[in-house]
Amino acid sequence: MTNLHFAARRAAPVARASAGATAFKTRLARDIAAPAFVAALACCPLSPAFAQDGIVLPEVDVDSASEAPSTGSGERISSSRLRNLQAGSSDTAAILQSVPGVSGFGAGGFSTLPVIRGLEAQRLTVLVDGVAIASACPNDMNPPLSYTDPQTVGAIDVITGVSPVSYGGDSIGGIIRVESAPPRFAKQGDTLLTGEISAFYRSNGDGFGGSLSMTAASDKISLTYNGSYTQADNFKGGGSLGIVRSSEYAKTDHSLSLAAQVGSGLVELKGGYHFAPYEGFPNQYMDMTSNKSWFLNGHYAGVFDWGNLDVRASWRDTDHAMNFLADKGGTATGGMPMNTEVHSAGYAVQAEILLGGAGTLRLGNEFQHQWLNDFWPPVAGNMMMGPNAFMNVNGGKRDRLGTFLEWEKSWDRGFTLVAGIRNDQVWMNTGTVAPYGTGMMQMADVMAAAAFNAADRKRHDSNWSGTLLARYALSPHAEIEFGYARKVRSPNIYERYSWGRGGMASRMIGWFGDGNGYVGNLALRPEKADTLSAALSVHGGGKDGWSLKIAPYFTHVDDYIDAVKLADFTDTAGRPTAFDQLQFANQKAEIYGIDLSAAVPLWSSSSAGSARLTARASWLHGENLADHGPLYHQMPFNAALGLEHRIGGLETRIDLTVVGEKDRVDPTRNEPRTGSYALLDVQLAYRIDNVRLTLGADNLFDAAYYAPLGGMSLGDLKATGVLRPVPGRGRSVNAGVTISF
Repeated sequence: MTNLHFAARRAAPVARASAGATAFKTRLARDIAAPAFVAALACCPLSPAFAQDGIVLPEVDVDSASEAPSTGSGERISSSRLRNLQAGSSDTAAILQSVPGVSGFGAGGFSTLPVIRGLEAQRLTVLVDGVAIASACPNDMNPPLSYTDPQTVGAIDVITGVSPVSYGGDSIGGIIRVESAPPRFAKQGDTLLTGEISAFYRSNGDGFGGSLSMTAASDKISLTYNGSYTQADNFKGGGSLGIVRSSEYAKTDHSLSLAAQVGSGLVELKGGYHFAPYEGFPNQYMDMTSNKSWFLNGHYAGVFDWGNLDVRASWRDTDHAMNFLADKGGTATGGMPMNTEVHSAGYAVQAEILLGGAGTLRLGNEFQHQWLNDFWPPVAGNMMMGPNAFMNVNGGKRDRLGTFLEWEKSWDRGFTLVAGIRNDQVWMNTGTVAPYGTGMMQMADVMAAAAFNAADRKRHDSNWSGTLLARYALSPHAEIEFGYARKVRSPNIYERYSWGRGGMASRMIGWFGDGNGYVGNLALRPEKADTLSAALSVHGGGKDGWSLKIAPYFTHVDDYIDAVKLADFTDTAGRPTAFDQLQFANQKAEIYGIDLSAAVPLWSSSSAGSARLTARASWLHGENLADHGPLYHQMPFNAALGLEHRIGGLETRIDLTVVGEKDRVDPTRNEPRTGSYALLDVQLAYRIDNVRLTLGADNLFDAAYYAPLGGMSLGDLKATGVLRPVPGRGRSVNAGVTISF
């Protein structure tokens, strides 16, 4: 039986021009201070003892229902590692690219969409404090990780290979689980006031921000406030590539968490608010002009003689708006307003039953409800965008009921087996839709709406998944893992229910950053993936010793949701442009590759400190078996070499990242080729008592390159008429400070 730790770990409207954005920046910088001050006042009566007296919940040596078994293809990004990287990025998904097999395709400044072993964000399981956050945008501008911030995240678990069915369903790729820091409690009879405040500045894009975390607690009750704010202007590409337009952003997040230790375990209630007044998207026709989201989560984790019980309930409302920011010609009125509202709620119940010598049985049930309205208000005086509202999705519903059963057994000879089966019932439906009007310029959408409204739009999928994982300890210094998974994912609301056939309407659909337009498909079937993965790990020298991991994999996907061409987009003279109208369609695909990672200590002494060398590399091959062309958004060969040195309170890190030429591109989506490049990042950090100072430089030599998965720079196209891929970031000098108290 795998020993897991309970309690200390958690399962885890109008466009604005530049002047308007500046006003919002000023107001937002002020907004974060008020809640922080209120939280500080609320905590003051509980201050006889301070951080030195605080404790995290004790680790209890039992199996936890909130933690599934570990895998050889998983990696945990700790809070200390996140703090080391926060000065350089406010984008949690971008930070995940330090894990072998993980890449990301560019979107907004805090909304990168992750890719794990060639499978994109929609195909992954992404959980924030154990909760899945429903998409609320036809361009996926507010993905789950955009509601997190590296400044306040406790830890992130990333599983790139085969994962147990208890980790989640309705996905065919890897797992990302973001956890807040566990609640802290005072020693018995004491009270506690502790916290951390941080700030950073980045020269590229003039980005800055900060965060505040405060906890007030007794030995039974803990109250924690977390708040963060970040903003930046357009960033500059490397070398002579110049400013990358539509890349500015701002956002603030606040949460309040109440935890209580009860006789059988832990009870938590957490609520929060997210507000992003603007976020530019260089590879989209639209920008985000407002995103407001409120959430409330409840969590109970209990330990009993028979095992453990974990219960979660969640609710979230999101109001999302898109239009054009200044770089795309935005004005105070007009443009093309697009509004989305989403209501989601759900629960998850998991239990682990200890079977003694027969192992551990895990079983669980969860339900997720998503309701989505997507409508585009009319624009006064515009014959194409009026006189009525364009109803893109009218009360779309997607409900999922998931149930799983999983068994784990370990033997004395170092062999562990995990086997599980899962069923996810998915129900989808939506109401009738409508175009802007009935004029000749709107006729393609008029006909498409009539056909869509006449069709049967109700869908029900019964998806069966299964996983078999085997781990064997070859010796005290070597382990091997083999895994097989059959996983199934149903289409999302936009893949099935986007109906517009007009050129403008279809251009507003799609999260791929390629400039093409997308049309949904009521006939889509769920994706079915068969994955084989392995991992060989060898290590020695203790916790900080040497290690090597080799992890190959192969995935075959039936009914892979790709795209087929419907028509050319043409210019005013009727000539084809670089973009096409595409429709989602089921095809077949396969992806195979290998991830490598290694670490070796170089020296360790009292006079010279300690030094460590790390390395990672990833290669994959993705192919559409229907047309035998490359799959979209496949990362080329990439590798990184890191040198870490510590002496006293000084930490130094140098990272060299090398990315190969992207010469395998998807012809259906007119994916651009990009050249090879190398980037050098450096960082110094120094700790003095409770103060940590950081100074670093990303892309130290200001190398010019284009992001392999960045898509087309549509913001620059609008302003200059020149079409190019999205440039990578040029040199940025970053500084940060963190104070603990």
